[in-house]
Amino acid sequence: MSLLNAPTARRMRVTAVRSRNAASFRLMEMGLIEGAEVTVLRRAPLGDPMHVRVGDSELSLRNADAESIDVAPF
Repeated sequence: MSLLNAPTARRMRVTAVRSRNAASFRLMEMGLIEGAEVTVLRRAPLGDPMHVRVGDSELSLRNADAESIDVAPF
């Protein structure tokens, strides 16, 4: 499943980053790499962006970026 469809407040593990554009490389630099623990904290009222915790950091991701990150339950 993609990070876009991940349930809120549930620990997930990143299994793959499918995109290879500049934005995805920046996300990998910030910790969204294969094997990283990620939790969706909340979503904006209209659904975009989403607020996630990766390790000890918190990020806001656009839905387009979250869709290219595959996750699985912890």
